[in-house]
Amino acid sequence: MSIFQEPIFQWLSQYAYQPELVYAALVGMMFMSAIGLPLPEEVTLVSIGVLAFMGANPHHFPPPFEGAPVVNMHTAAIIASVAVFGADFLIYAIGRIWGRRMLQTPFMKKIISPEMMEKVENWTKKYGAYACGIFRFTPGIRFPGHLACGMMHFPIWKFALIDGIAVMISVPTQIYLLAIYGEPIIKRLHQFKMVLFGIIGIILIAFIAKKIKNYFMKEEQQSSQ
Repeated sequence: MSIFQEPIFQWLSQYAYQPELVYAALVGMMFMSAIGLPLPEEVTLVSIGVLAFMGANPHHFPPPFEGAPVVNMHTAAIIASVAVFGADFLIYAIGRIWGRRMLQTPFMKKIISPEMMEKVENWTKKYGAYACGIFRFTPGIRFPGHLACGMMHFPIWKFALIDGIAVMISVPTQIYLLAIYGEPIIKRLHQFKMVLFGIIGIILIAFIAKKIKNYFMKEEQQSSQ
């Protein structure tokens, strides 16, 4: 489906020249997406990027009147990054404060199966707090992943650092690339996202592999002493 046919884009595009409403909607949608509601974060970010592209190219997308306010790419990128990080941290905090009791609520039972939660927890135990960086790039397990990081009481500073880096890699990148190079990227959006996430995945795997290697080297040094 083309981004122009997505219900999220069609709804946001009604307010393309009312940027304050777009920014407010962006924050709200990021938080709703974070708690598992069916509002795909990626579609929202792409929609915002396209609106910023429209605002930066009035010769292609004439505004309703001269001097009409438009969605600014820099403002959108900052607001989106802060909103995404805030939503991630909120889920982590909920898991940390309420723990496994959250999984017994009717809402949680609807959106997180016991099998999915077990898989996420095992993955989190295996990779530690670094798993939260992987969760950020994995739609579908992002919410239970961040919840698990909180439930397992990973250090707050470590979660904030790793998730913050992951957010800064993925969120403003999508908005800026779409706002600046909108037309060719919109035409090849699927390929673009596959390449972007492939590169990010390689970086994360290399990072985790280095940490594991350092851990075993440290263990060998301690056993030889």
